[in-house]
Amino acid sequence: MKIVDIKTFVVGNPPPRFGGRYFIFVKLTTDTGISGIGEIYTATYSPHLVAKMAEEVAARHVIGADPFHIEHMWRNVYGRGYAHRPDLTTGGIVSGLEMAMWDICGKETGKPVYELLGGRVHEKLRAYTYLYPPVGVDVYADDPVYSDPDAAAECAVREVERGFTGVKFDPAGRYSVYDGRQPALHAMDLSEKMVRAVRDAIGDRADILFGTHGQFTASGAIRLAKKLEKYDPLWFEEPCPPDSPEEIAKVARATSIPISAGERLTTKYEFHQLLKTGAASILQPNL
Repeated sequence: MKIVDIKTFVVGNPPPRFGGRYFIFVKLTTDTGISGIGEIYTATYSPHLVAKMAEEVAARHVIGADPFHIEHMWRNVYGRGYAHRPDLTTGGIVSGLEMAMWDICGKETGKPVYELLGGRVHEKLRAYTYLYPPVGVDVYADDPVYSDPDAAAECAVREVERGFTGVKFDPAGRYSVYDGRQPALHAMDLSEKMVRAVRDAIGDRADILFGTHGQFTASGAIRLAKKLEKYDPLWFEEPCPPDSPEEIAKVARATSIPISAGERLTTKYEFHQLLKTGAASILQPNL
């Protein structure tokens, strides 16, 4: 059995756009007629360009290959072109192709893919949600749920009643492309008010997950963490830029809140650095 065809699909996601503005899917088909579907997540380039990149990578390394030879494909893509280092865009593309190959393997063997990966361990898993605007409102709109403690608390109660055991929000300020900074006093004050309101509203029925998008210096993140510790968040996410695990580790050593990180990392090598430096106790690969 060999892979003989690839098709890519860029799917727009109309408002309220839960999950993002678009999705990129890849479909691989074998000479026996079995197809597998994968999803590519990367936001570094336009979706149509990423789709073309996936087609080019597949033409070089996937078409004509045995779909069961997933590790061989991964190594070829990762190491060719004199690269052999983590790259976020390549990682997203190869992940989508790998998903599609695993899908083919599952269909060929008549097994769920989790059985091929070692079998089911848990009967169910916890799930968390972001605090989003009401149904029908664009998630990218400037809604009160993102900045008003009472609105966030009301939303948190609704989500807990739906069955979520964790609620996540990031009121410390918008994502920045610049290096880490000190949080403004008003941003720290709003963050504490938001966390306090949500904790008062949901009590111990769910965990609070605090995101920052890697905005702060280590000292700035520590200042903010000290204000939040009394509300017992489950995690303080990516307090410093993701390319600075040593700085994140400084925060981890200075706060009682567990540090989480990883959504902007790719390959086991970058996650190894998180563990080696003691930067995070909760790993967040973007699957």
